[in-house]
Amino acid sequence: MISTRRTRAARHSRPFATGALALALSVALGGAAFAPAPVQAKTPAASSVDIPFETFTLPNGLRVVVHTDRKAPIVAVNLWYHVGSKDEPSGRSGFAHLFEHLMFNGSENHKGDFFPPLETVGATDLNGTTNTDRTNYFENVPTTALDTALWMESDRMGHLLGAIDQPTLDEQRGVVQNEKRQGQNQPYGQVWEVLQKTMYPAGHPYHHTTIGSMNDLNAAKLDDVKTWFRTWYGPNNAVLVLAGDIDLATAKQKAAEFFGDIPAGPSMAQPKIDPARRTQTTRATMEDKVPQTRIYRVWNVAQYGAADVERLQLLAQVLGGSKSSRLDKRLLFDDKTVDSVSAYVDASQLGSNFLIQADVKQGVDEAKVEAAIDEELKRLIAQGPTAAELEQARTVFKAGFVRGIERIGGFGGKADALAECAIYMNDPGCFRESLKTIETASVADIQKAGKDWLSQGDHVLVVQPGARKELPEDPAGTPAPFELPKADPKFTTTASTVDRSKGVPITGDYPSLKFPALQRGTLSNGTQVILAERHDVPVVQMSYMFGGGYASDQGKKLGTSGFSMGMLDEGAGDMDALAFGNRAEALGANLGASASLDGATAYLSALKEKLDPSLDLFATMLRNPRFDQKEIDRVKATWIAGIKQEKAKPQGAAMRVLPPLLYGDNHPYAIPFSGTGTEASIGSLTREDLVNYHHAWVRPDNATLVIVGDTTLAQITPLLEKKFGDWKVDGSAPKLATPAQVALPKQPRVYLIDQPGAVQANLYVGQLLPSSKDSGAIKVDFANSVLGGEFSSRLNMNLREDKHWAYGAYSMASNALGQRPWMAFAPVQIDKTAEALGELRREITEYANGKAPPKAEEVTRIQNTEIRGMPGSYETAGSVMSTIGGIVRYDRPDDYVAKRMQEVEGLDAAQVAQAAKAIDPDALTYVVVGDLSKIEQPVRALNIGAVSVVDADGKPVGASATAPAAKK
Repeated sequence: MISTRRTRAARHSRPFATGALALALSVALGGAAFAPAPVQAKTPAASSVDIPFETFTLPNGLRVVVHTDRKAPIVAVNLWYHVGSKDEPSGRSGFAHLFEHLMFNGSENHKGDFFPPLETVGATDLNGTTNTDRTNYFENVPTTALDTALWMESDRMGHLLGAIDQPTLDEQRGVVQNEKRQGQNQPYGQVWEVLQKTMYPAGHPYHHTTIGSMNDLNAAKLDDVKTWFRTWYGPNNAVLVLAGDIDLATAKQKAAEFFGDIPAGPSMAQPKIDPARRTQTTRATMEDKVPQTRIYRVWNVAQYGAADVERLQLLAQVLGGSKSSRLDKRLLFDDKTVDSVSAYVDASQLGSNFLIQADVKQGVDEAKVEAAIDEELKRLIAQGPTAAELEQARTVFKAGFVRGIERIGGFGGKADALAECAIYMNDPGCFRESLKTIETASVADIQKAGKDWLSQGDHVLVVQPGARKELPEDPAGTPAPFELPKADPKFTTTASTVDRSKGVPITGDYPSLKFPALQRGTLSNGTQVILAERHDVPVVQMSYMFGGGYASDQGKKLGTSGFSMGMLDEGAGDMDALAFGNRAEALGANLGASASLDGATAYLSALKEKLDPSLDLFATMLRNPRFDQKEIDRVKATWIAGIKQEKAKPQGAAMRVLPPLLYGDNHPYAIPFSGTGTEASIGSLTREDLVNYHHAWVRPDNATLVIVGDTTLAQITPLLEKKFGDWKVDGSAPKLATPAQVALPKQPRVYLIDQPGAVQANLYVGQLLPSSKDSGAIKVDFANSVLGGEFSSRLNMNLREDKHWAYGAYSMASNALGQRPWMAFAPVQIDKTAEALGELRREITEYANGKAPPKAEEVTRIQNTEIRGMPGSYETAGSVMSTIGGIVRYDRPDDYVAKRMQEVEGLDAAQVAQAAKAIDPDALTYVVVGDLSKIEQPVRALNIGAVSVVDADGKPVGASATAPAAKK
């Protein structure tokens, strides 16, 4: 998985239902009122954007940063080690990332995986990542469970080596290798390994990828691994950030108690700053199994913290960072030669990358696109951005920072910002200087940074459709002799009162959830209003929830709902698409619309100070979309290209094929769950189709407007009446019948999709369950959690932690008004396809039929995870809005969150076992995506059920295939 540092990062092992599959399903099937993108908001001056903090250092060298935020009874624990792949010598590539995995695998005083104790106390945002420059671990825990998190983090810092043995090393080495295969198995997935070797010469710390060489990983010996730990993971090479419901005095006491007795390690020097400036322009081409040509153009630029990096960020935003950027306007809107284009900076400690990426429209000569990119870049450097462009770019970056620090922990939250600055710049507040640079950068500054860094030394990599060839692995290197330095005597330890022989401390006292009260009203136009006040940040978010959705496409052209909603912000009123986008950015508003399985939503996120004009724009979008033919044609071409990209990805292909198999012909849910439709259906859409959909479904009567943020019902209602009160639509709102019940298959079925050259097989299994409105839905969800809903659930423990055939294996039951889909999935190494499929089937069968029923301890663990994690789950306004969206969509009571908690708390193993029977092992449908030359015969030999070969549209392939084709 790629972290927020795009090109050179590798996350740890929690491909929860937060991966690509789950994201597609949550958008299609969930009750989320809206999924907000980062707000592009005009923020206050840089000086007023801040994260107050205090710091201290323990005698052993551990630096501690404390930020107090009392909005929720949770504390973010974020521990960064200043070691990444840049520190790996020849023959040791991948060690930092491998060690990130090993440190999740237990310690001397806690045998077993790291996750269960933290899941037990309700940890949220629990993960770890490695990149070129650092390794980090983080979790949010209830305030009363802080000791648990600190005990776990300190035990693996100070007491790890005795827990690392050969089986543990072999297990996590296999997991890491499958993580690498999973990345390379995606379209364009080989690019970053090629680019890093090209951009950085041999011997440069960034020459190799974070995940490393398979041969180096295979050559790793137990002594090598232990020496690596002794070298880098001492307290004097780490920063601990505690943010949230905590104060300095408590932090000092807790840090000393849990970490003070850990001896310092050697003081290792960091590599010298070396952006590896290039003077020659180079180019290369490669083939991959991709649907269209993609161009990458890359420069090596200044290091993290340099003012020029921020200036280049601004330049990239103007060049290709938004719909109104120069490259978008030229290539996407005017020339119509690309389906997407972007520019961005990836900042790293020793040097950064400036990247331009473009997906070339099929049939277009990529040389024409390259020439246009070059022209626009040279023009921007020569003339500089306009004052308006520069101000909008400032707005985007300042607002992104503000939106990110709404969260105390997790990726991009306040704890992350403080730790990153402390590690890279030895100043937790370095973000202040970055914001100041953004605030004060002039046109001349932007021009000079562009001229200095982007005038030479670029590399162009063109990826063309063709046969995928496996990249050869570098041979294992021979490390130079290494003698572990001694620790600096200035570092000392302090006595600790922690008795680690007692194991992990688990509190019995947890804060209660305080879900905001829902206030209701009704507008003159008939719209129901639901407000949840959140006054943490001066932002108001809202979601207008309508009927329709993918289910309304039945009998019409598939994709009509999604395409129509997606066109609402492509011009409205007297503004075309570009003018509309510029107006939104100028206001600092983030708005748009989308469809899901059972409905559609339009969303707005606005600064409170700009709420009135932002609502004007929102109302114009909803009431007066333009549906200009030129914009329809442009978006249609890009949409169809997206479908081709979808089918090229193993998870995308599976999610197109599986639903029609589960629901059968003539069912509104028998569609690709992305809601994108097919090339043929989208190609046939007319303006009249969009106008008709908008008239039928985007209407105020029978709609609900959900609002979460810094306002009151008394404040917001007059504004809403002014913008929407007179909104009327002719006729009555249509209603969709509840989808018909579908009988389950009488025997298992297996469908194979060929992906030539794949290094993994992607396994999917599905079945239909009762509606989300069914009285037993909560119990079924809980039963799924035991089987595959958590990191420590059965499927992942088997295929990842025990067999290490997969990077992750999970299951999920998604929401729907009709029968909802239940799915389990696992990407596995190609040579273990049949064995893994057999294990997947066995685990599901024995769990569902009662041979291996849920254990009392499993039920208790999931109860603890869900109930105790609730306060952390509703830290943001977006998470609150998502839950209210589910309340609306599925007719749940306003106190649903409390009622659900009560039901979960009252469950026992017998009830969960009964709920698990909703899964019928003899009615499962399997879809396997992989290289059929390697997997077809072993899968057939399993004799799970009738085997058919289909393509990415679900159409039968070969004489023996009997599968139905996906609906058009």
